[in-house]
Amino acid sequence: MSLINIINTWDTNLFLFLNGCHSTFFDSFMYVVSAKLTWIPLYIAVLYIVVNTWKRESIWIILSLILCIVIADQVSSSIIKDIVQRPRPSQANELQGLVHVVNDYRGGRYGFVSSHAANAVGFALLSSLLLKKKSYTIAVFCWAIFVAYSRIYLGVHYPLDVLGGSVVGAFAALLCFFVMKKYRPKLLCQNDLSVNFPILTLGASLIVIFIYSAIC
Repeated sequence: MSLINIINTWDTNLFLFLNGCHSTFFDSFMYVVSAKLTWIPLYIAVLYIVVNTWKRESIWIILSLILCIVIADQVSSSIIKDIVQRPRPSQANELQGLVHVVNDYRGGRYGFVSSHAANAVGFALLSSLLLKKKSYTIAVFCWAIFVAYSRIYLGVHYPLDVLGGSVVGAFAALLCFFVMKKYRPKLLCQNDLSVNFPILTLGASLIVIFIYSAIC
């Protein structure tokens, strides 16, 4: 057996184990967690801090965050997926009947790499490098991991899809950060930031999702 086949087998077995741990409550919970629109309040909260801190210069910070997401999303969805063409577990013929899917959501045809993971990790890493607060870094990376894991739970990505997407997102964030560091270094000297608003917004969003999942 080749190394690629061995890795694929391990990846599939880990996926089936993680995807097999499910419940009615977490079906609803993870489905909402995975939805991109769910986290608009978090993005708005971060943008509020950025605008309030950097004032007119905040346009450069905002553009760097947008560029990071665009790079992560396009590289993962429009380039790597088409090159690798690895079917999602929810679309794989050999796994039919073994994958737990929620609300019949199966995603597109190919899954490597996960654009959700790329976007979440890219946003988490770049925003944490810009805001430079330990509490925010811990909170936003817990969020990114949670979003990435939801893709495995829903049956639309293998663990390696998520790991690959995370690497793409990290590279996109580092690229944008180094561009900022080279061309707008003074913007990265801000240290007197209060990140309570985005952290509280993230916590409030999770509470709302929890309550929604409990009553639905």
